[in-house]
Amino acid sequence: MKNKAIAAVIPLAFMLSACTTTVEPAFKDIGTRAAPCVDGGPDAVAQQFFDLRIQKGATGMPDAATLAQYRPYLSTALYTAFVNAQNDRQVDVAATPNEKAGVAEGDMFSSLFEGPTSATVNSASTILNTDARNIPLRVTMSHEKADSAKSSWQDEVLMVREGTCWTVDDVRYMANWDFASSGTLRQVLEKR
Repeated sequence: MKNKAIAAVIPLAFMLSACTTTVEPAFKDIGTRAAPCVDGGPDAVAQQFFDLRIQKGATGMPDAATLAQYRPYLSTALYTAFVNAQNDRQVDVAATPNEKAGVAEGDMFSSLFEGPTSATVNSASTILNTDARNIPLRVTMSHEKADSAKSSWQDEVLMVREGTCWTVDDVRYMANWDFASSGTLRQVLEKR
């Protein structure tokens, strides 16, 4: 009888001890980052990046100096894709110096060719998983022309965590009008 009581209590004790055991998050190892980074959460970093893009007013493939300014905001993979695309462009120019190089014209970071004149990144505070390594965020963008005509749309920016930094890893073009960019920024860079 005593053995039966112990046999019943042992599994119960294991179940209760499992409830009090600390569980380590699956994404504890978040790697490292050799490049400089920007302080803030995913939404704050994304907002700072789009503010910088709008301030610079640059469209098309960023030149080396502009890309260096963007480096703290970009993931290593996206930065590498830009560098590779720039190298491919130099090969295009060398091979066909009298023709236009295979470089994207227009804004590469949004659906609209002219790019946004304002961008507001939606808050990441509604995302419950604090151990997340990547977070897609909606960005509400608009472009206001001199004649007061205004276009508004939403795109999505994928933020990834590298070490302790949040960085822009990709942009998904989501506008649904004619002639809007489609796909993602990474796809555009890979097609070079």
